Amino acid sequence: MVYSAAIAFPRDGRQSDMALALQRGIGRLFRARGHAVLSELVLASGRRADVVALGPGGEFTIVEIKSSIEDFRADRKWLDYAPFCDRLYFASHAGVPSEIFPQEAGLILADAYGAEILREPPATPLTAARRKAMMIQFGKVAAHRLHGLFDPEAGFSEM
Repeated sequence: MVYSAAIAFPRDGRQSDMALALQRGIGRLFRARGHAVLSELVLASGRRADVVALGPGGEFTIVEIKSSIEDFRADRKWLDYAPFCDRLYFASHAGVPSEIFPQEAGLILADAYGAEILREPPATPLTAARRKAMMIQFGKVAAHRLHGLFDPEAGFSEM
């Protein structure tokens, strides 16, 4: 027997409608490339990454979504993401000028239906210990979220 359901996770109120639309398009891009994708993943540093993609070879990508120039200027937490990924991208939409984003990060243009990589970032491989810790965190959060769909009253912590 096969079960199929379209389930919407509850909004936590931190993301704008635009950021959620971009998150969806980015997820589609990475899924099409064979990655598993989690949004709003809490890292060991306590920072919450907008999108984390686990690639087929075990590589981690973090995508920081910026829905406006103001959003980019107001938030510098992306500087803390590099130690937790092999590649770091910014993602935005056509209404935000691409030249505001740092050259040392990759760049993705997205909308609610898909995304395109405009610039690849340099690869900075994780240490084995950090990769293992990220794998465990990614797997636990994904499993807890899946279980929460079947048992919403169970409650769990993502850390």
